[in-house]
Amino acid sequence: MRIQDMNWQMVEAALRRDDRCVLPLGCTEQHATLSLATDTLLAGRVAREAAEGLGIPVFPALPYGITPTFTAYPGTLSVSVSTYLALLDDLLSGLQAQGFRRILVVNGHGGNAPGQGWMGEWLARHPDARVQWHNWWNAPRTWAAVQATDELASHASWMESFPWTRLEGVSAPEERKPMVDLNALRQLPPAGVRALLGDGNFGGLHRRPDREMLRIWQEAVAETRALLETGWA
Repeated sequence: MRIQDMNWQMVEAALRRDDRCVLPLGCTEQHATLSLATDTLLAGRVAREAAEGLGIPVFPALPYGITPTFTAYPGTLSVSVSTYLALLDDLLSGLQAQGFRRILVVNGHGGNAPGQGWMGEWLARHPDARVQWHNWWNAPRTWAAVQATDELASHASWMESFPWTRLEGVSAPEERKPMVDLNALRQLPPAGVRALLGDGNFGGLHRRPDREMLRIWQEAVAETRALLETGWA
């Protein structure tokens, strides 16, 4: 159940039946030829499809995250780690105060990792709550499906190129781009990152056939749904 399709009375009724909810996290950053909102679109969609039919509220995906590395690419917006953790604290504490006790965080952006490390601090202050932090794209079953398709998969490559992250009228290069030197990349300021990366793809093809992508997507949805249903301590 998407929160945007509910009013407050409907959420109150849902809470009387169930204490679970889903909070997707994304960001707004360059993804080569793909949408700047790729991570937000994917996190929100996998969350919605995984929760379909379960009667569990799915909140709108948070569209901003921690991505200072890409700020030399126009359209990328980054928030500081301190701002991000404060926002997560407010959101999770608000959910807990309203009665949600089992919260699945579906994260779509690797740069948001500080939130995962901080989660233990929040749980120590809210011992009655349970939170699962789920990096949907590299969870075991999904990542195995990615690797079985093509081992050279990375940021802004084919593994993020779904029909709903591509842009109409934008073509993608056909080259299989060599993997960037990640150690060198991590040492550079934003302008240097852009100079090294070019279009933004870390390495690999820009696209693969939709039949392959949909197989991976189905695995990701099933893996996320399993966490919602049986992943609670």
